[in-house]
Amino acid sequence: MAATFFGEVVKAPCRAGTEEEEEEEEESRRETPEDREVRRQLARKREVQLLRRQTKTSLEVALLEKYSCSKFIIAIGNNAVAFLSSFVMNSGVWEEVGCTKLWNEWCRTADTVHLSPADAFCVFYQLKSDPSVLLCQCSCFVAEDQQYQWLEKVFGSRPRKTTKITVLTCRHVTEYKTSESVGSLPSPFLKALKTQHFRDPVCCSLLEQPNIAHGLPAAEHSSKHRHTEETDDSRRDSEQHLHVTRGISGTWPVCPGSSEHCFVLYTGWGVF
Repeated sequence: MAATFFGEVVKAPCRAGTEEEEEEEEESRRETPEDREVRRQLARKREVQLLRRQTKTSLEVALLEKYSCSKFIIAIGNNAVAFLSSFVMNSGVWEEVGCTKLWNEWCRTADTVHLSPADAFCVFYQLKSDPSVLLCQCSCFVAEDQQYQWLEKVFGSRPRKTTKITVLTCRHVTEYKTSESVGSLPSPFLKALKTQHFRDPVCCSLLEQPNIAHGLPAAEHSSKHRHTEETDDSRRDSEQHLHVTRGISGTWPVCPGSSEHCFVLYTGWGVF
């Protein structure tokens, strides 16, 4: 507030909220048509595609909208993928039903037909003896700006509340937050994070505060409450929420509809 010569009280203009906008406008003015075209091409290149792996044709609908699913097991990272291959996929006959193709700074899955064991990939399978059971092996890195796309392609806009989703992942033990010495912890060890609606017993103790889930596992849980139409602003808010999901005594925080879904995340902590 400021007073004029005549005693009037007027509001002083605040530049805190406009400086960034002015900088963005100035940047856009400096941007050439060639720069804009490069940005458009890069955005197209970073689009996530859901494909039938053998034919390389796109699936027109989300994976869980095409296939009725009661249980969905997702392994994220090389160690979780190797565990799933050794102890789950050997227990039955699995049929491949799709894969995702994506490109970013850390991942190139352009050729999804001729994969070597060292290649990064994200492939979906269906159990032949029980087609309602689906499995995902994801060894590729999904960047932050691609996570929402990945979730839409896999879960769709209205994920079924009856689907039990189990996510397996690994993190280095030095990322584990505890008052104890990290060197005194048994390695590897397992911790679980679940929604309140997940009633099945978990096979390990729950993750304690202030540890957090982040990246694609956190995004998968956060997406479950987005089952209504969104505006551009609400979508941006949702995308920001993906990366700050926090575990509270081993149970996911209550957000609209989140506790209504059966979701559990198992994280293996160790020196990998």
